[in-house]
Amino acid sequence: MPWNNSGGPSPWGSPGGGNRPQGPWGVPPPGGGSGGNGRGPNIDDAIRQAQDAVRRWLPRGMGSTGNGGKGLAILAVLAVAAWGASGFYRVQPDEQGVVMRFGAFNRTTPPGLNYRIPWPVESVTTPRVTRINRVDVGFRSAVDSGAISQRPTPSRDVLEESMMLTGDENIIDIDFAVFWRIRDAGEYLFNTRNPDVTVKSAAESMMREVIGRTPIQPALTEARAQIEQQVRLGTQAILDQYRAGVEITQVQLQKVDPPGAVIEAFRDVQRANADRERARNEAESYRNDIIPRARGEAARMVQEAQGQKDSQIARARGEAARFISVLSSYQAAKDVTMRRIYLETLEEIFRRNPKIIVDNRLQGLVPLLNLDGGRPAAPAARPAPPAVAGSVPSMAPPPRAPQTGAAR
Repeated sequence: MPWNNSGGPSPWGSPGGGNRPQGPWGVPPPGGGSGGNGRGPNIDDAIRQAQDAVRRWLPRGMGSTGNGGKGLAILAVLAVAAWGASGFYRVQPDEQGVVMRFGAFNRTTPPGLNYRIPWPVESVTTPRVTRINRVDVGFRSAVDSGAISQRPTPSRDVLEESMMLTGDENIIDIDFAVFWRIRDAGEYLFNTRNPDVTVKSAAESMMREVIGRTPIQPALTEARAQIEQQVRLGTQAILDQYRAGVEITQVQLQKVDPPGAVIEAFRDVQRANADRERARNEAESYRNDIIPRARGEAARMVQEAQGQKDSQIARARGEAARFISVLSSYQAAKDVTMRRIYLETLEEIFRRNPKIIVDNRLQGLVPLLNLDGGRPAAPAARPAPPAVAGSVPSMAPPPRAPQTGAAR
């Protein structure tokens, strides 16, 4: 080689002339010609010097010439034992061990004390699988997005991520956060290059798909929980297809508003819609109050009419039955029936009208002035005096009608 022929410095640390006082280990080369002929140091001398260095570290009695091989064997055994013991490792309760053999994924190990083939054959990584990670979409929070100990305050809005098109072709501004954790450490480390970016892209894509099927009014009001659930399930399905080893625990909507340029006009529309709903609710309340009342009144009137109808029919049937009964009695015994009817009729007439009965043969009666004002006279405390025989026929009508009021 050129550095050997030119006499320059040797790669072993000695000057490149014919006088090389030292070899690579600080001792003169044997024969003084190992460096002069352009060749490297003597391998036997290097091995011997290494053995001398090892003997100095061994206990006494093991560094002698007879025990040199035995000491080296013990040292080798100790070195192998130390190398083998270095394969034990511990996985914490919130971690999962990922064992790699020559850099390729081999297996996962549970929490606790485990063993692997020591380096350089196998190596282990222990990611934390119980930690809840956070990814923000549409905004960038003021605190670390990976920490969830406190709720972050949006500090900067990212419009290219938050602006979305709804199902009724309106634009809506949505900020949301995705919470996830590692489900399978092996898939998490080796199936995706950047898990955070993968989770964010999948969640944003699914949110745009869900919002594209939802009108703006439900998205702003009652459909928030449904949107969160659909986005969580859809994002989880996408990550399962990728075998990313990630589990989506929650999707939380932070802000759902119209674009800032039209938010005032949109709020005016919302207030008008609220007034319309209020008026409609009042009308519905009035209708629900007046219609049952009218129906109840109508039902009452129908029931009263039905009752009166039934009463009139029953009364008419009773009268008809009574007339038929009287007719049957009259046909069976005409004289008796006529007399009974006549007596009952007179009894009814006399009961309802005031009356004074006198004998027509009496003379010099003082005229009687009725001062009762037409009111019926009170019933007498004692019976009337008996009439004179022959004044009133027993079975036939009297020749003169009884007089009411003053009589002579």
